[in-house]
Amino acid sequence: MPGTAETARSTAAVQPDPGRWKALVFIALAQLMVVLDATIVNIALPSAQQDLGISDGNRQWVITAYALAFGGLLLFGGRIADLWGRKRTFVVGLIGFAAASALGGAATGEAMMLGARALQGAFGALLAPAALSLLAVTFTDAKERAKAFGIYGAIAGGGGAVGLILGGFLTEYLNWRWTFFVNIPFAIVAAAGAYLVIREPAGGRNRSVLDIPGVILSTLGLVALVYGFTRAESAGWSDAGTIGMFVSSVVLLGAFVLVEARVRNPLLPLRVLTERNRGGVYLSLGLAVIAMFGLFLFLTYYLQVVKGYSPVMTGFAFLPMIAGMIIGSTQIGTRLMTRVPPRLLMAPGFLTAAVGMLLLTQLEVGTSYAGLILPAQLLLGLGMGTAFMPAMSLATHGVDPKDAGVASAMVNTSQQVGGAIGTALLNTIAASATTAYLTDHAAGATTPAAQKLLQLQGMVEGYTAAIWWAVGILVVSATIAAVLITTGKPDTGGVVAGSGEGADDEVKVPVIAH
Repeated sequence: MPGTAETARSTAAVQPDPGRWKALVFIALAQLMVVLDATIVNIALPSAQQDLGISDGNRQWVITAYALAFGGLLLFGGRIADLWGRKRTFVVGLIGFAAASALGGAATGEAMMLGARALQGAFGALLAPAALSLLAVTFTDAKERAKAFGIYGAIAGGGGAVGLILGGFLTEYLNWRWTFFVNIPFAIVAAAGAYLVIREPAGGRNRSVLDIPGVILSTLGLVALVYGFTRAESAGWSDAGTIGMFVSSVVLLGAFVLVEARVRNPLLPLRVLTERNRGGVYLSLGLAVIAMFGLFLFLTYYLQVVKGYSPVMTGFAFLPMIAGMIIGSTQIGTRLMTRVPPRLLMAPGFLTAAVGMLLLTQLEVGTSYAGLILPAQLLLGLGMGTAFMPAMSLATHGVDPKDAGVASAMVNTSQQVGGAIGTALLNTIAASATTAYLTDHAAGATTPAAQKLLQLQGMVEGYTAAIWWAVGILVVSATIAAVLITTGKPDTGGVVAGSGEGADDEVKVPVIAH
């Protein structure tokens, strides 16, 4: 009977993938590699700079080359995932990332190192949106989706701190080159596992013609924006080059929006951005990352320079934050995500993180780690873990399966741009506050010991001034989540949505009850 055959085929189309939990292992492994790579090189940078003869002026490019390629190419990477297929893009991204890491580890000079970092960023821009969109189309049951995104959210939030620990170990006990080589086994295992286990649902591809003007405008616009903030950190906000980058970014991204509104097959369909829940996620998450990236930087310097911790001790000092993120994401977030609306997890989560950040405004030269830094980190971790998990899930909420890659890329873009802004903005605030403090108190420091103490006090004064801004940013982030995100708790059911390429192209996507 035709009806029976049709029903059987429809039921088969919506059956959950039996290998989905194995797939999660390899997706999570790849995500961990990308996230920890953002911080693991920071600890190794002084040693690499000395070995390769990189000048102080060019040192920042080891970080910037990665950020520019990653941030600039993310939207393109997301669209490639929709076009090629997410599994294929994921595997290619992993192999490319491993090759770029091998090149970085074997670098013999400045040019080779910077080229390797740019390549890492480019392949990361393929890999990251493919990973998140694979997760979105693989887990369709609301409760299972909550668990999967809980694990993913914990990795996305805590991977940076893991990078600091691993970077410290590798640099102190082996060699800075191992901060690159360590990616190779990660990538090989994840690529092999993904190739064998991941089964992408049928009908999720977007085979429309690639929007070349959109690719060029978005890539140049995002590169100009990220570079503008990076340049501001070293050259100053009033520098002509810095201002020129910001003006260029506004013009290019404005032209990108106009093009996307008119072309038949846009790189970034504006419907992905204008839906208020997704827009609220991108904005609140980007702001929260501004606060977190600045904090990683200041706390690393505070522990190493002011408290005299070794790189390994510094890494371990971040463990309470990782523990908080894991608990917040996999226990609090996962258990409540199917019971309460996302805004009731995201807004309180960001506010809890703001309270942790508020504690850190009390930092002084002699502050006790156990008395202040540890509880502050726990609160930060709990808050961010609880907020990250529903945010990651909601970022692909309600999107047409063929737009899942580009919607996932927007999450990564907001995080990358947020990280660049956070590092530059909060660093500038800290430097200004330190300079002002040293100028005001210079007369009292007459002995070498007093001068050294004054230097440390000036540094801490700068950090706390910047952390106050981070508190305010997290409060704004919580407000945006509370106001813009209006969707209700996830429904346990799903709908069968066609991809528009034929009756056979069916894929189950989650439904969120309004």
